[in-house]
Amino acid sequence: MPVLPAVSSTSSGMERRRSVQIGIFAGLVLIRAGFDVHVIRADQAASPSFASELMGSESEVLEAVHEVLEDHILHGTRVFEREPTLTGAEEVPSTPLFGKWQGGGRVFYKIRKDVVAPRHFKESNDEGTIAVRYVVVPVTAERMRVQIDAVFVESAHRAVHASDLTVEASEFKAIQEHLQTIQFAAQEAADIKRRRDSAELVKQTIIRKREDESTLLASAQSSVKDLEARVNNLRNEVERRVRAPGTELKAATFQSSAKLAMLPAYTEVVVVIDTPHWYGVETPDGQRGWVAIEQLEPLP
Repeated sequence: MPVLPAVSSTSSGMERRRSVQIGIFAGLVLIRAGFDVHVIRADQAASPSFASELMGSESEVLEAVHEVLEDHILHGTRVFEREPTLTGAEEVPSTPLFGKWQGGGRVFYKIRKDVVAPRHFKESNDEGTIAVRYVVVPVTAERMRVQIDAVFVESAHRAVHASDLTVEASEFKAIQEHLQTIQFAAQEAADIKRRRDSAELVKQTIIRKREDESTLLASAQSSVKDLEARVNNLRNEVERRVRAPGTELKAATFQSSAKLAMLPAYTEVVVVIDTPHWYGVETPDGQRGWVAIEQLEPLP
C-alpha cells in the first residue's frame, strides 16, 4: 500500500491561522457591504465650513433661508454643461450624511439625490447624494452668523467628497439676495405706510382747519347778526321819524322860538338830547334843532 506523506504540526497550525484570517476578512467585507450610507458623514471628510454674517433680524434671515431651502436648486454646482443649474433639491428635517449638530442656532438641511459627478466636489466621479447644512446663529439682534456645509456621498462606494466651498458660497449668495429682497420690500412697505400716514395727517389737519374756520365763520356771522341786532336796537333808541308834514325844527324848546326848517313827513332824525317834552335832533343834512316829542315816532 502506498504510504501517505506525513503532515507536520507546524503546517497544520499555519493552515488554521490562514483560515481564521480569511474568515475575519470575509466577515469584514460582508459587514462593510451591509453598512448603510448613514455611517459615512460629512464631518468625516474634513471639509472646511463656510461662514459669514448677514445684517438683519433673525426673522428676516430665517425667512431668506427658508426661501432658498424651498427653491429646489442646489446653487454653485451642476452635472451637465448645458444645464448650468442643478434642480430637484428638496428640504429635509435631517440627513444621516451629517452628524447630529452639537452647536447652537437653528439648523436646516437640503439634499439632492441621484446626482452623477457633480461639479465642485473633489474627485467626484460616481452617482450619489449632495447634502447641504445651514446653521443660523444670532450674533446681535440685527446681525446673524450663517454657516453652510456641503458634501457629496457616493451611493455605491460610500466615498465622501468634500466641496471646494463653491456650493456654500453660492448658497450664501442666494440667501443674501433673498434677504435684500425681503428687506427692500419691508422698507418699501414702511415707506408706503409712512407716506399714507403723512397724507392722512395732512388730510386731518386740513379737515380740522376747515372745521376751525367754519366755527370762526359761524361765530363771526353770529357776531355780525348780534351787532346788526344791537345797531337796530340802538337805532330804535336814538332815531325817530317825523309823523306829519309841516313839522317845524325849532331853535329852542318852546313853541314861540324861531323856526329853523320845515321837516317833511317821515324824515328820519337822530335824537341827540332827550327831555320830557322836546327832542334835540339832527337832520340827515346835519342841521340841529328841537322837535316836540309828539311830532316824532319810532322807526318802523
